[in-house]
Parts: sequence; C-alpha cells; structure tokens
Amino acid sequence: MGKMIVRSAAGGGKLMETLPQGLVLEIMGRLDLESLCSLAPVCKALRCSVSQSFSSISTLDLSDLSPTTWVLNRILSNNKVLKTLILDCRRLDDYSVEVFAKESIQELVLLRCFMFSSFVFTAIAEKCPKIRMFTVEMRQANEHESAGSCHKAIGQMLDRCLYLESVSIKFHADYSHSGNISSIQLTLPKNVKALLLQPISDWQAKVLIQNIGVDGGSHSSLAGVGISSFEPMFHWLQSLSLVLNNITDELIFNITNNLHQLVELCLEDNPPEEPSLMNDLTNGGLQSLGTFRNLIGLSLSRNRSSLTTFKRVNDIGILVLAEGCKRLESVRLGGFSKVTDAGYVSILHSCKNLKRLQIVNAFFLSDLAFHDLADAPNSLVEVRLISCNLITGETAESLSVCRNLQVLDFSGCKSIADIGLNSISRLSKLTTLDLCGADITDSGLSALGGGSSPIVSLCLRGCKRITDRGIVMMLHGDGVLGNTLLTLDLGYLPGVSDTAVVAVAKVCRQIINLCIRNCFAVTDTSISALGSPERSEGKRSLRKLDLYNCCGLSAVSFRLLRGPFFCGLRWLGVGSTKLLADGKYRFIELGIERPGLSICISGCEIGCKDGWQCHECI
Repeated sequence: MGKMIVRSAAGGGKLMETLPQGLVLEIMGRLDLESLCSLAPVCKALRCSVSQSFSSISTLDLSDLSPTTWVLNRILSNNKVLKTLILDCRRLDDYSVEVFAKESIQELVLLRCFMFSSFVFTAIAEKCPKIRMFTVEMRQANEHESAGSCHKAIGQMLDRCLYLESVSIKFHADYSHSGNISSIQLTLPKNVKALLLQPISDWQAKVLIQNIGVDGGSHSSLAGVGISSFEPMFHWLQSLSLVLNNITDELIFNITNNLHQLVELCLEDNPPEEPSLMNDLTNGGLQSLGTFRNLIGLSLSRNRSSLTTFKRVNDIGILVLAEGCKRLESVRLGGFSKVTDAGYVSILHSCKNLKRLQIVNAFFLSDLAFHDLADAPNSLVEVRLISCNLITGETAESLSVCRNLQVLDFSGCKSIADIGLNSISRLSKLTTLDLCGADITDSGLSALGGGSSPIVSLCLRGCKRITDRGIVMMLHGDGVLGNTLLTLDLGYLPGVSDTAVVAVAKVCRQIINLCIRNCFAVTDTSISALGSPERSEGKRSLRKLDLYNCCGLSAVSFRLLRGPFFCGLRWLGVGSTKLLADGKYRFIELGIERPGLSICISGCEIGCKDGWQCHECI
C-alpha cells in the first residue's frame, strides 16, 4: 500500500480514482486515526476518502490524543453515526462541545476537563437525547460562574436525558468547598443502574440514601457534587460508587436498608482526622453488609494519604462479611490495619467465585494467608497486594498455582525477592506484573526473561539492586518478554544507564510507554536510540515517555524531540531536566509543531493521570 500511495501522489491521484470506492473504504476502516490523518495530505482522492471514512466512524477513543477544537471538528464535522466517544479534554473549551455533542451519541466519556463550564451539561441535555452512559471528570467549578449555575445545568441534563443508565460525575474539589454548595432540585432518570459521585460528604450521602427506598417520600441532598434532590427511584440502582470524607456504620446501614438491588458497592474515604466511634466503620457495619447476599463487587478503602486507618474492624468483621457475601467476585480492602491472616483467609476460602482481590496497607497480612491456595477456588485472575510489608517471595510461589492469573501487583512489598520470580515466570496468562520497590536482583530478572509469561506491563520502579546487566539478560532471555512488552517502568533505578535503555529500544518491538524518571545515568544517547526513525521500522513508536529528573540529559536532547524523531509521541514528561534550561518557551513551540503531543513540566506520573487537575500541560 505504501507504493500505491507514492504513485498516486506523483500521478495526481489517478491510480486511486481507478480503485472501487468500496474497497478503499474497507481498507481505511481497518486503519487507526493516526494512519488516516497521515493519508489525507497525500492526494485529493485520498483526502476525500479519509473524510468519508471519518463520517462513518461509530466508536472513537481519543483519550491519548488531547485534540484541539479545530482537529476535533475536522474529524467529526460530517459524522452523524458516532455512538461512543472518549475524549481527553485538556485542550478543549466550551466551543468544542458543539462539535462532539451529537444526537447519535450513546456513550460519552470526558476526561481531564480543564476549561469547560456548566455549558457542557446544558449542551448534552439539548443535543444528546439518546445518551445512555455519561462520564465526566472536571476541576472545581469554573471560577467565572457560580456553583449553583453549574449544578442547575447538571440537573437539566439529568432531567432531559431519560435513557441514562450510567452516570459518573467527578469534581476535583475538597469537601470543605463542596459542603457550602446550595441545594437544588434534580430528578435522576429511572433507568440509571450505575452511579459514581465524587466528592460527597458522609452526611450528604446518608440523607440521599435514606430517601431512595421504594416508598421514600422526601427529596435527598447531594450538595457535594451539585446533585441535591432526587425522586425516590434509586431502587433500580445496581452499582454505587462514592468518594467521601468518612465511611461510617450509619452510612452502611442506610445502604443495606434501601438499596436492595445493589450488586456492586465502592466506597472510599479520606478523613481529615481520627474518626470517633460514632463516625467510623466497625464490625457492625461489615455485619450489615453481610446481609447483601447478591453482592458480587465490594471495595472499602481509606485513602493512603489519610493519617488514620480502619482501627475498629478486626478479623471478626471480615469473617462475618465473607460468610454472608459468598458470591463476591471482586474484593478491594484498603487501610484495615487490625485485620490479620485469619480474616483474609476467610475471603479466599468462602468466596468460591473470587476473581479479583486487592489488599492495600494490610499491616498483618503475611505469606500464611496464601499457603493453602491449592485447596481454595482457583478462579483468581487478578491479585494486588499493595504495601503489605510482611509479604515475601513465598506468596509469589503460592500464587503460581493460580494458572488463570493475569494481573499480579506487589508494589510496595519490599520483601519480595528473586525466589518468587521463577514461579511467576511460568504463569502462561500473566500480562501485568508490578514489582515496585521489591528486593529483586539481576538474577531474578534473568529468570523472568526466560519464562513463558506474556507480560504486557512490567513495573520495576525502585528495585535498587537492579542494574543494566539484569535488564539486558531479561530482554535477551529465551522467553517472550521482548515481544510482548507494551509498558515498562524503570523509574528510580540508580544502576540503570544508557546500556539498558538502548537494549529496550532495540529489543522491545511493541513498547509504547516507557518511564525512566530519576535515572541519573541516562544521557542523550538513550533519547537518540528511543526516538530514531530507524527504530520505527517494523516497530511501534513510543506514545508516552517520562524523563522527569533525568539529570544526565543535556539541551542537545531537545533537538531529538522534533521530527522525524518520536513520530508517534503523545505525552512527554520533562520536569526537572536540563531540557528546560532555556525556559518552557521552546516546548510551547514544540507543542505547536506537534499538536498531538502533551508536554508536562510539573513532574506528574506518566500521562498526568493523577495530577492533571493541578496544572496546565503545554
């Protein structure tokens, strides 16, 4: 096809005009957005075909692109069949809403909304009558408009979008701000089965839930996200996710007494101070949750930044919960500092269909909890044990009996050592492995590289005993790792230099996301190897590259960030590097040259997933 394009450019598109239009559109329907955009300038015939192809797209994911309003308009202007749209909205403002708010839209996800006002809700109410799923994450209400006007617009959207089945509204605001918001009247569509709200205070959540039973008669208040009064139709609700300031027994009692159809419950809190007995979660709350026989997904967590934990819950509460909710398929527990192995074992052995288990900050969870996994249900596909300091490589060996395991996360488990990597490397379905902070060495990486695990995402961040030698042995092993890796995190590794990064550039043909932040020995040689046009031949181009605090880089590397280097780059982190020695203006120019590239100079993690609301990207 490459030869055909060259000839058509030289011949004025005559060759393209001889091809059946149906065949051309069939071929273009198999291409991604980036490939289509690269074809458009070749000749007039291709430009027309690309435009026609754009008009027939029904599903579009732009979560990694950060388009401008002009680019978005070029893609969507003639499209009347778009049903699913995912947008990174960092470069979009209210003018862009007219472009993507289409009558045909059924699923709309708006991420990282910096510059939107309440107009986005008003436009969706007017232009998207068929919408069924709506997700939005925004910064605190626009400073140029009142919170009340924003909440009124949300109310109008919910009133008019009668087919909504899933609503997720996230405002990145603190609870003190949200508590002062005035209430307004809203009606939630009766078809809503899934609801996520962030933030909301515990008392607002309790008032809401108390009035959503089948025969509840009064309205409820949800001032925290500008949602303050609903008609009592929540008995249809099957999934509820709330991010609050405090999880309490009273809140749990209200949920179990009113939301009888609930099958998934996710609660996260971050109390500003140590809760009192009356304002905390205890064994009594978990006992009440145990009456939810149909619950298949449960997440109860205290934010890791909180200064406190769930100190009033112990093994008894977990045992009662596990005995009552035997149909659980997904469990996430974070911040339960008094629960020991006995409590966690009860979940593993009582929940026969358990597929996903995540435990965070469990002070007393040890290898003993996983010793008898051979006798437990072998249904686990995802296990995340995060910052559990008593977990060692023995747990990794125990989990090797779970042959269906796809995700294994030991981040923050500092006692994980080489002994477990031999077993892990034999998991034939494992695609995600996180060993952040583990005590592994080059020998362990050699074993991992010789295994059969088709790992797609690998995190070795902070494994300080790893050197270039280990990375090279892992990638040149007899296994499949070099051909399967898409995402690799080598951050905070003092023993990693250009040798390792060059090996990654040469061997990992599929890699698209690379983090080498705080690797002080990395120099311009690594940037040249990663971005060279020669590397792109037969390999994927890097999409995201994190260079934060790579102090070995010089200003020379800036030239390597311009074309034809890094042709597919979508996100670049350059905070605290010498690349900024001459100020950020050069990067502003680079952003203009490459409109699809987001540049972060603030030190965010790759993709600005958790820090986007705190700064503007270039």
